[in-house]
Amino acid sequence: MERIRKIWSGKAAGKALAVLLALFLVPVSAFYLMQFVYGGWPWEYSLPVVLGNSLCVGIFYCLLVALSGRMVFSAAAVEITAALWGAANYFVVQFRGNPVLPWDFTALGTAAAVSGTYRIVPTRRMMLAAACLILLCTAAAVLRKKRWLRVRLLGRAAALACGLVCLHLVFRTDTLKEFGVSADVWDQAGAYRERGMAGAFVSNLKYLNVEIPEGYSPERADELLMAAQAAAEGEEGTRLAAVGDPALEAEIPAEKPHIIAIMNESWADFEEFGNLSLTESPMEYINSLDGAKGHAYTSVFGAGTSASEFEFLTGNTMAFLPPGSIPYQQYILQPSPSMASVLKENGYTCLAFHPGEMSSWQRNQAYPLLGFDQFKCGDDMDVEAAESHGYVNDQSDFNQVIWEFENREPGEKLFLFNVTIQSHGSYTDPDYPARVQLEGKEGAYPMAEQYLTLVQETDQAFEKLIRYFEEQEEPVLIVMFGDHQPSVEQEFLDLAYGVEQKDMTMEEYMGKFRVPFVIWSNYGLEPKIPEITSLNFLGQYVLDLAGIESDTYGDFLREFRNEIPALTFSGYFDSEGEAHSHLETNAFNEKIEEYQIVQYHRMFGRE
Repeated sequence: MERIRKIWSGKAAGKALAVLLALFLVPVSAFYLMQFVYGGWPWEYSLPVVLGNSLCVGIFYCLLVALSGRMVFSAAAVEITAALWGAANYFVVQFRGNPVLPWDFTALGTAAAVSGTYRIVPTRRMMLAAACLILLCTAAAVLRKKRWLRVRLLGRAAALACGLVCLHLVFRTDTLKEFGVSADVWDQAGAYRERGMAGAFVSNLKYLNVEIPEGYSPERADELLMAAQAAAEGEEGTRLAAVGDPALEAEIPAEKPHIIAIMNESWADFEEFGNLSLTESPMEYINSLDGAKGHAYTSVFGAGTSASEFEFLTGNTMAFLPPGSIPYQQYILQPSPSMASVLKENGYTCLAFHPGEMSSWQRNQAYPLLGFDQFKCGDDMDVEAAESHGYVNDQSDFNQVIWEFENREPGEKLFLFNVTIQSHGSYTDPDYPARVQLEGKEGAYPMAEQYLTLVQETDQAFEKLIRYFEEQEEPVLIVMFGDHQPSVEQEFLDLAYGVEQKDMTMEEYMGKFRVPFVIWSNYGLEPKIPEITSLNFLGQYVLDLAGIESDTYGDFLREFRNEIPALTFSGYFDSEGEAHSHLETNAFNEKIEEYQIVQYHRMFGRE
């Protein structure tokens, strides 16, 4: 006992107290620092929120102390990481609307490929935080030789124990939720701001795995598919006899057409909301074009291109996948059915083309698994590649599309899926001339003006593409649609929508995910496209209009969209045009659960 008393007396007791204080205070100060850099104030956070986030930071700090045995070094490392984490989330929110999410770390290569066009200007908060960190690092350098600041074996064991306790509380219990710290899949940026970045990020980890739907079994999925097939065959005995489906009222061509599907980067139609008066119409030609024009709903805003092409190509919806997940990198890991595989079975040669990086979103790995015969990227272009604000422009992109058509093998039926990149953010190139502006407020929204001018470039390039295919004898069907709306000034978006987000109804909120599409053919196709659809159904419409017989999943999608014509991650519309949240309990829940069962079976049931 005397020995223990000596150990815990004098300097030993003071050092033990210092270690315990550091293990508590450093995570707390790191939390306040990251939130300050992100845009929050210390007094905005309740004690439970502070404690919940400090537990998350404490895991990192305690384990670092246990490994290194150096308190000051570990504290400096944690504080620097906290400040960088706050800055990273601030800028990512500015560029795409959502903060950094766990699955974003699988797309670092894609982020690096486009980062050169974004302007990163530190805020005053960041400058103040940097000054504090410099003082901290200076103090750490001065104190680094003080032996009393080094934690010996007993202290390291205590730090390890604290780290393991934090780890248990965060990941093995509902402590974070009890502290009011959670993710918000519909407002990730708001959750990071109000509930803390560390805690919200950790809370999102549970969405990395796709849960098995309630009531799922292979037998139940097959039962739903067979029922849809029987309904589609109907009295006429053909899958294409979907009674009342507007897309099938058009005349099916006698000869299968070449199919060109263009997913245009950040292509949106802000004029259609009816609240803007622009100096020039950015979509003058497309609005005058004969053919089917309409609007579809996506599951992403400001970013997430691969999610939209995944929905279009597969008929699957992001509504049943973790928020912000990246299907190409997380789920397309073996041969998977898609629009390309269906067309391949019907004798088409399937080519994908994107004038960006080959490995962006891991398309080079996903496309072959989806059934494409070949994938070309920017380095493979056979035409001269001109740029607009740092990206290959749509005119060059469409020239490559024409080159592929002209250089196909004789007698070959071509399915060409093209993802453009011209209008990718950011919209801050000082050397790019903005021609399209808001009347009476010229120069007030430079990002939006640059974006709208890029949309006008797309309109002009698309006109040249259509002029070319008008002269071709073989039947060609072209569809172009947007992947998501752009991330520009929030004040401009509020003007375009005619309402601020906090005051939006569900229907108005869904407007943030509304993009245009146009379907055109050189053989006089005049389809009647429904007023409401979503990207997961648009691909099936294209197959139907081309006279392509799809599989039982296509039958299921046709039958489903008669009752729910648009379904996205953010919400859905019923056949009466009323918008609904997935949080509602109503008569559509059972139908949506059936879709979830069938999609899960299609994506994961064979694993």
